[in-house]
Amino acid sequence: MISVCIATYNGEKYIKEQLLSILPQLGKKDEVIISDDHSTDNTLDIVKGLNDNRIKIVMNNREKGYTSNFENALSYAIGDYIFLSDQDDIWMSNKVDYCIAELKEYDLVVSDAILINSKGEKIDDSFFYKRNVYYTWLGNIFKFGFLGCCMAFKMNVLKKALPFPKKHLYCTHDNWIFLVAQSFYKVKISHEKLIRYRRHTDNTSAGGFSDGTTLFLKIAYRCYLLYHLSKRSF
Repeated sequence: MISVCIATYNGEKYIKEQLLSILPQLGKKDEVIISDDHSTDNTLDIVKGLNDNRIKIVMNNREKGYTSNFENALSYAIGDYIFLSDQDDIWMSNKVDYCIAELKEYDLVVSDAILINSKGEKIDDSFFYKRNVYYTWLGNIFKFGFLGCCMAFKMNVLKKALPFPKKHLYCTHDNWIFLVAQSFYKVKISHEKLIRYRRHTDNTSAGGFSDGTTLFLKIAYRCYLLYHLSKRSF
């Protein structure tokens, strides 16, 4: 069984296109869990209008913000395989088949992505190249480079990752899940481009710290991650 976990907030512009790229790839017993952070637009009406009984809507009553919202969605997941999804991208038609095949051998797979703009036009061929990602565990402590919306993983990874560390400024959902998987399980970093990743003015984050982030915050972030990873080893 597959659980697709989506965090939404005022996503009416793109949520339908995103879901229509996901639902045809799922089976009848799979689920799409949408955790909504109390949207004030028509996001939920659009989702309900698809009239698909595989979609389950839950409200985020935790701390406001995308990391808490994803944690809320993940807490409801019951599938053997978990996929993360943003509210405004487009999945390639082979994403699920490719990831499920890789998850027979690996515990987490993260793929590359094509970058698109608000109109769906391609603006870059490779997120990996644009971000200049590191592939090692140490490299991702130094600078985290992967997107949660490009990740799929087994339930054992989720059980190890939950609950998330509380300070979300130091530990976002995708950063934490990837580092847990790379610390304790088998990870596949794939150059397959399995989503069209939309960059626009409403994006929450481009991933990682900005150039203006203070040295103190960067050091605190790394110490915080290492401390909580060490606690998960017991």
